[in-house]
Amino acid sequence: MNSFQFLVAVTASLGGLLFGYECGVMNVVLVMDAFRIFFKFHNWNGDALDENGKEITNDSQEKWYRDLKEADNKATLEGVITSSFVLGALCGALMATYLGERFGRQRTIMIGACIFTCGAIIQGLSVRSWIMIAVGRLITGLSIGCNGVLCPTYISEVAPAKIRGTLSSCYQLMTTFGIIVAAIINSIVWYYTNIKPEGLGVKRSDKWAEVPNFEWRFALLFQVVPGLGLAILMSFLPKSPRWLCSKDRDEEAAEVLAKLNATSTSDSLVQEELKAIQEDVAATRAAGSSSVGELFSPVIRRRTFITFLMQLFQQWTGINVIMYYQSQIYGEIGFTKFMSTVVLPIINNFVNFISTFPGMWGIEKLGRKTLLVIGSLMMMVFHISTWAFSTQTYKGKLWQYLAVASIFLMVFSFAWTWGPVPWVYQAEVFPLRVRVKGSAVGTVSNFLNNWIIAFVGPALMKAWSTKTFLLFAAACFLAWVYSQFYVIECKGLNLEEMDAKMAGKA
Repeated sequence: MNSFQFLVAVTASLGGLLFGYECGVMNVVLVMDAFRIFFKFHNWNGDALDENGKEITNDSQEKWYRDLKEADNKATLEGVITSSFVLGALCGALMATYLGERFGRQRTIMIGACIFTCGAIIQGLSVRSWIMIAVGRLITGLSIGCNGVLCPTYISEVAPAKIRGTLSSCYQLMTTFGIIVAAIINSIVWYYTNIKPEGLGVKRSDKWAEVPNFEWRFALLFQVVPGLGLAILMSFLPKSPRWLCSKDRDEEAAEVLAKLNATSTSDSLVQEELKAIQEDVAATRAAGSSSVGELFSPVIRRRTFITFLMQLFQQWTGINVIMYYQSQIYGEIGFTKFMSTVVLPIINNFVNFISTFPGMWGIEKLGRKTLLVIGSLMMMVFHISTWAFSTQTYKGKLWQYLAVASIFLMVFSFAWTWGPVPWVYQAEVFPLRVRVKGSAVGTVSNFLNNWIIAFVGPALMKAWSTKTFLLFAAACFLAWVYSQFYVIECKGLNLEEMDAKMAGKA
């Protein structure tokens, strides 16, 4: 791998950073007092809480936080605002199929970044109605869904076969990096605006009156920075050589391949790669134009089902309930507001980020299937232990920390296995003629199930509390059965060899 190949892969992976920041920012924004009051999740009559989040019983106690009262429709509004992003992502994944084929992967990723920026501005400038922020999040979701299909696909089409999995997993790495960036920035904002704010202990005539809204508006508007950054950087990257060949622009494809391999267009390596792509394109054309129905043909349908189910199980591991609502989960376990909102989320997000690196190694050394099998078993065990420890937290701090340690270990188990593998797998298993459509099936599955999880998550946690982890443990067991007996290994193969192997297994 040369430096230009690495630069291309990392830049395209910034689409994952947008996804990660969008996920990470909502965990903190949802517990910002100003956000809760502005959108009427809660009201505040001026009462205060102590350092541990307990009610003030006498005037001598130091006042630390606002004592917000939850509205009856809080869980519903929270679910709608959170899940609207995922609904947009679902639609964006469907858009990617058309846009990626017509305008190319590189250009469509740029368009997606611009759409993301517009959505971020709408969110940050929302009026006092859940509709406007939900629309803004739906628009940013359109971008994330579109780029969720095209970024891994683009990377897989410019990466050498030997390290394609490693480079494709950069998308997941950047997603985790975006989450930790969001956690750090917005936890600092939360710390300076939600601890010992003005007006504590002073009765308010209007309990629904707004408080200063800088905190959440800044958090949401900051998304403009990575959005514009991705659009600008993508303008310097080459188009996919496989897409160029599919448009009869073979000379341009040869130039891109030469640049990616740091050699001339006449080099044997470039000519061999170009010939393989041309043959694949010719075979595709001989078979006629592709359709969605072709994904369910005898030759391709198994990889379609593998991809759809892989992304389904990725979401039902419960990872996004943890990432979206972790501050509320830590509070349920018994930690203080400061620990729940600042310290523990940052640690957890750092674990998520660091744990992606073993996955980048293991995806080529151990294989895709092996990581899925190992990860599903580990996550099942840690979900069960989280629930078990959480039932004992009344006995003291030790049990609280054991429960949190189990959550961190579950996130570690996910981040190096089920985090990167589905994105790598869906980008490499389909033939060129249906590659974007096939990848879109996986991404649609991801965001459809993500939307379900995001919408029902608050209600599940409110009704079942930490018993929700048992539901996800059962899902992880089913994910193990699926991985062990249905998934086909495909590490180390170039995209043309992949077609041959998967066709024999269809």
